[in-house]
Amino acid sequence: MLIRALEPTIGLDRMAERRGISEIRRLCAGPGRLCQALGIDIRLDGRPLDQPPFALSTGNRRVLVTTGPRIGISKAVDTPWRFCLDGSRFLSRPAAAIADG
Repeated sequence: MLIRALEPTIGLDRMAERRGISEIRRLCAGPGRLCQALGIDIRLDGRPLDQPPFALSTGNRRVLVTTGPRIGISKAVDTPWRFCLDGSRFLSRPAAAIADG
């Protein structure tokens, strides 16, 4: 599993400090920004996301997930490799752009 973006809800001040920006929507939109905001570096490469120091949760709510092709690849372009929370404003590209290719 490859996490490429998230909606930041906890530790916003620390994330903004690490990224050098205050715009919440851009703190974790894209893999590089996400890693910088969360303080993830090469030392955590290959670590499972379902084990500490990581913890993933949607809380107690059901979510609608949108799928679409990954951006910038030439193989398996018709395979829905990209998954995102429908309507999320915290993506590097909006879900509609993902679905439209």
